[in-house]
Amino acid sequence: MLKATLRSFLAHKGRLLLSALAVILSVAFVAGSLIFSDTVARTFDRLFASTSADVTVEPKEDLDEAIPSGQTPTIPASLADRVAKVDGVARTRIDAAVDNITVVDSENDSVGPTTGAPTIATNWLVTDRSPVELTSGHAPRGKDQALLDADTADKKDVEIGDTLTVLAGPGSFKVEVVGIVTFTTTNPGAALVYLDTPTAQRELLGDKDAATGISVDAAAGVSDIDLKRRVAAELGSGYDLKTADEQADSAASELGGFLDVIKYVMLGFAGIAVLVGIFLIVNTFSMLIAQRTRELGLLRALGADRRQVRRSVLTEAVLLGAVGSTVGLAVGIGLAAGLIELMGLLGMNLKSTEMVIGWATPVASYVVGVGVTFVAAYLPARRAAQVSPMAALADAEIAGVGRPLKVRAVIGSVVALAGAAALVGCATATKTSSAASLLGLGLVLTLIATVIAGPLLVRPVIRVLGGAFPALFGSIGRMSQRNALRNPRRTGATAAALMVGLALVTGMSVASASMTKSFDQQIDRTLGADFVVQNSNFIPFSKEITEKVRDTEGAGLVVRQRFTPVKVAMPDGKSVETTAAGYDERLDDVARITYVEGGTAQALAPGSIAMERDFADKHKVRVGEKLPVEFPGRRKTELTVGALTDQEGAEGFGVEGGLFFGIGTVEEYVPGGQESAVYVNAASGTEPDVLRDRLEKSLDPYPQVQVRDQADYKELIREQIAVMLYLVYALLGLAIIIAVLGVVNTLALSVVERTREIGLLRAIGLAPRQLRRMIRLESVVIAVFGALLGLALGLVWGVSAQQVLALQDMKAFAIPWTTVIAVVVGSVVVGLAAALLPALRASRMNVLAAIAHE
Repeated sequence: MLKATLRSFLAHKGRLLLSALAVILSVAFVAGSLIFSDTVARTFDRLFASTSADVTVEPKEDLDEAIPSGQTPTIPASLADRVAKVDGVARTRIDAAVDNITVVDSENDSVGPTTGAPTIATNWLVTDRSPVELTSGHAPRGKDQALLDADTADKKDVEIGDTLTVLAGPGSFKVEVVGIVTFTTTNPGAALVYLDTPTAQRELLGDKDAATGISVDAAAGVSDIDLKRRVAAELGSGYDLKTADEQADSAASELGGFLDVIKYVMLGFAGIAVLVGIFLIVNTFSMLIAQRTRELGLLRALGADRRQVRRSVLTEAVLLGAVGSTVGLAVGIGLAAGLIELMGLLGMNLKSTEMVIGWATPVASYVVGVGVTFVAAYLPARRAAQVSPMAALADAEIAGVGRPLKVRAVIGSVVALAGAAALVGCATATKTSSAASLLGLGLVLTLIATVIAGPLLVRPVIRVLGGAFPALFGSIGRMSQRNALRNPRRTGATAAALMVGLALVTGMSVASASMTKSFDQQIDRTLGADFVVQNSNFIPFSKEITEKVRDTEGAGLVVRQRFTPVKVAMPDGKSVETTAAGYDERLDDVARITYVEGGTAQALAPGSIAMERDFADKHKVRVGEKLPVEFPGRRKTELTVGALTDQEGAEGFGVEGGLFFGIGTVEEYVPGGQESAVYVNAASGTEPDVLRDRLEKSLDPYPQVQVRDQADYKELIREQIAVMLYLVYALLGLAIIIAVLGVVNTLALSVVERTREIGLLRAIGLAPRQLRRMIRLESVVIAVFGALLGLALGLVWGVSAQQVLALQDMKAFAIPWTTVIAVVVGSVVVGLAAALLPALRASRMNVLAAIAHE
């Protein structure tokens, strides 16, 4: 049996090739994601471990910032002298570093990275743990000198002697580049600007006596843990102390979010490849077994029992999985190397020679590859075991052997009802978390139900889809329709591979279109200013920019917006950490706010706060109630609830409660904050278009900020949602590639299965061109059938997802008809493309050899 199995596997290796491709793709994405993330993690672990001080003293982080406030937490620089006197301290260094600056050249072009990595300005201190070394020029001396990293200098054509403008929180200042530093370790992709320590304290922090941290080196024989304990005893509990290992772990955990995005995206691709590949593998083995009915019957007649036959088919599947996993692992290594090179283009200089391939990578690769193939082949293997020894004497196949379709109908109906119940529960849920959980359950169950019940829909749907074929193409059209109807299970499984990808893209397209429409309505409903001046990535900007806006000719009303994290003690006993906004007076002139109680005057009055009505009801808050509020730096006060609003979308950006108050409150309790946005109305007699031109000219030296109106905001939202859609479209592309392989595989094996039939058709006068047309029509009708299933399922998913969005006050619903039409047209193209090779092969068959084929 083992010899027979090996010979059978080698005899059908060509027919198994496309199934192997599905395994290779899924394994490649799994292996590539693991190798890449492990390599980046190992590289940065070494970087953080080699550059972290033995102990660092930093400001204690009181509150998390959901939206950046622009404030840089600091500690007194004088702490360095206190720490230096602690027993076991060899030396201390003041750190003055910020990562929210912008640097521009003499032409006002940004010098920083364009990949989302920060531009970091810090003080220059030479230590044996510095990540860079001075390779040309000299160290900065004085307030107008700076160093720049070599990678940034090369990309932006900056040389020693050039003048740069640093746009920091306290204001802007010019520096001359007097030296270039080169990374001695991995370049994380950031741009680095070094200043001398007094300049960094004064210009970056706005306080010559402040620091962002104290780096402490231990004396010989003193461990990091002991040193941390001694420094903590000296300073007390008001600071955050970390050893080198803890600092490295903290930095690695922050990087981990970035790595997780890449890992999960690639694992998403792997998941799609696995899911769609299962249909391909099931179809392949089902058809191969159908074609080997007589062969399996002979094995049974020679004494092989059912278990041996089943084991033989599963062994072939394991061999296919092993081969596919081995090749997929190799492709995954190449994919990881490509990602490493791509990160190099983006500024993160990793070395492919230091690629990390841990033991978990090959294990995961073979578990995925072999496991998926084994599971997919199990049902065909059971079907093979049912072949009777008498089948060896008959010219028969077992394509129809298995459970009757009525059993599928029952099972599919039960699963579909369960899925529908979950989606109905999603639509009626009142909490986002519950609705999201029910949505996920509903998606899985309805997908399974559609896959199970798909063959039941083949005959009624394809009769309709191919109903015009006989009239348009005559007997050729009639035969293509009947070929698609011949084996509902096979047609259903082939179409299901395409259905998965199309359902995904349709559902996400409906959700994104609904989000876009909701945001458009919200912007129309709430934004009343002519223009909003805001950072391109929503990072706060300095007061200097606000003054430029005020000084612009034609600028009338200017209203500032600042964000700050807060912790509010609620009457129900809960403490809520969220982000609140501060505004200038006359907020009503630039924003449209619906109040349930009170108004803007009460909301922005000194000592007052406003919040969204549903949030207030949830925590039993009433107007006039005093609430204890904590600001960063553990500054505390009590604020009186002056107004309640009914603002849809108050929590749409992940900010709970819709809290806001007068900007004076922010200035009092969060000194040194920066504007997150400035709302501007044109002065009387100035046209908005004229004001826009003047604002853009005034703000030309500040490339980090943009002047936006309502249309710009809507376009910005569309662009951000489009980023999510691009990922979905990429997943769809992968699903379609594998689905096309599935259609090609099905048609190719179907051609082999119908060799004698094709020979007879050719013998009675069927022309090669007619044969190719018949196979193309069969492919198109299968692809369109899969597309319609995907569209129907995707629309149901999209409607359900919109119900979850509605709980976040994104209540508009939209169907992207352009996408729907493109899916239908694309499915026809997919069907035609998938039929090319099988149709060509069929038309080139030798007629007499085909008739004699067994």
